[in-house]
Amino acid sequence: MAEFLSFREGEAAQEPAVTVEAFTGQSNATAVRIEPGEDARELLPCLDRLALVEVNFPGFGDGRGYSAARILREAGYQGELRAVGDVLVDQIVAMRRCGFDSFRPDKPLDDAAVERALTRYADVYQKSVDGRSPVWAKRHPEKTDG
Repeated sequence: MAEFLSFREGEAAQEPAVTVEAFTGQSNATAVRIEPGEDARELLPCLDRLALVEVNFPGFGDGRGYSAARILREAGYQGELRAVGDVLVDQIVAMRRCGFDSFRPDKPLDDAAVERALTRYADVYQKSVDGRSPVWAKRHPEKTDG
């Protein structure tokens, strides 16, 4: 059973995460935790000093964290982006496509179920921040801009 998953090279960040409000008010923090309803865009001026951004999912049906991840990755954030909280195995693929590269679920995930979820489909249909080409681009490579 997996209590922590990482798809990054090297060691996972270990710094304790502070709130967005606390992070924007200090200069020495390198890890922040985004709660539902907080605006990830507040972090954009500080991306270069962040090693870890945790995004909290208090309930599996709360999808606001997906938007936070995408905002950060599209703005160029290269650090660790970790989904924490009520993360379910069937969300891992979508979360990876939005840019999450590590996971600390409230309840351990079955390793075999995670592997099945990640390898179930060879192709994707939409462009995303994960760099995978959509299946339609294989047939029409000249139209990869959407």
